[in-house]
Amino acid sequence: MASAGPICGPISSYSRVRILHLLFEAGTSQSRAERTIGELCEATKLHANTVREHLQRLIEGGYVIATIEKRTTRGRPRVLYSAATGSPEASSPVAREKAAAAARRGDLLRRVMRTEASGLGQQATYQLDALVEHLEESGFEPVVDEEQLTVELTPCPHAAARPEHRPVLCQVHLGLMQGVLAEAGGPLSARCVRSSRLPEECTVELCL
Repeated sequence: MASAGPICGPISSYSRVRILHLLFEAGTSQSRAERTIGELCEATKLHANTVREHLQRLIEGGYVIATIEKRTTRGRPRVLYSAATGSPEASSPVAREKAAAAARRGDLLRRVMRTEASGLGQQATYQLDALVEHLEESGFEPVVDEEQLTVELTPCPHAAARPEHRPVLCQVHLGLMQGVLAEAGGPLSARCVRSSRLPEECTVELCL
């Protein structure tokens, strides 16, 4: 079942999903966490201009980081791209500002509604603020259960995706959610996306 409005955000295009998947895989590599335009083009079979356009969108969203290669030999240094995981060496200033802005909006809404912060604590509350905004940006309508530590994403706006694409899509979105929570700072992390027989059913498990 597709959502009523257009799907946007970092996983709105499967080409961007493929790029993010490659960058997340690179982050777990024992060699290096960055990839070049050429490497991404070779792996995805996309034109360099298309890859650059996707990367720019992902950088502007706070999901990818671009750095200049440090070289000890002659030649123009390359631009290297990595996933913004929220770790000290892979933190995006755009993502940090988005998390801070989400916390400010959350505080304002709680004052207007006269509701308390999450029983999980202030830092976890701010993490949830950032996560909810990320999910809404990605086309979901998240429902958070603080007692069960779950986020219900049903109906998934990507349920109509090709079945062979869904495992990678879910894996990439889990990595994005983990990055958003890490950038916000706090005790929560995303454990997994529960698989279901029905593609429109989607639940994220959190952990402290």
